[in-house]
Amino acid sequence: MTIFHFFNCAILTFGPHAVYYSATPLSEYDTIGTSIKAAGVYPVTALVKLVCLATFLNVSESDSFDPYQELLKALIGFIDVAGLYYALTRLTHRNISQNHKFQAVGLGWAFADSVLHSLAPLWVGARGLEFTWDYMLQVLKQMLIWC
Repeated sequence: MTIFHFFNCAILTFGPHAVYYSATPLSEYDTIGTSIKAAGVYPVTALVKLVCLATFLNVSESDSFDPYQELLKALIGFIDVAGLYYALTRLTHRNISQNHKFQAVGLGWAFADSVLHSLAPLWVGARGLEFTWDYMLQVLKQMLIWC
């Protein structure tokens, strides 16, 4: 039963990416390479963000508002923008239109985000002995964010 639950959650999480790719002209223009390259850029930017957040932010004991820390969090958030800029400007393998390039990079980025943020919790949660709705709700939340 747990493996069925895992496959159900995995299809709910990763199925829309495959449907979107096949339903749009992206499959006709063979932009899978651009999507895969963009999906490869996402873990690098996530790792850089993780290292920057762990290095430069202080853990405060109180819940007081620190404008310097909040500004630093916002600046570190722009690492995603830099990663997307790199993916959009450097990773196209042939001359495709701007619209298809944006779609292909966005699809690869969204798929990599789903893999990094959903696959590990789904795998760990589906291997449990008892069923909980927490993982199913997590998948539904991820789908709502993606839409």
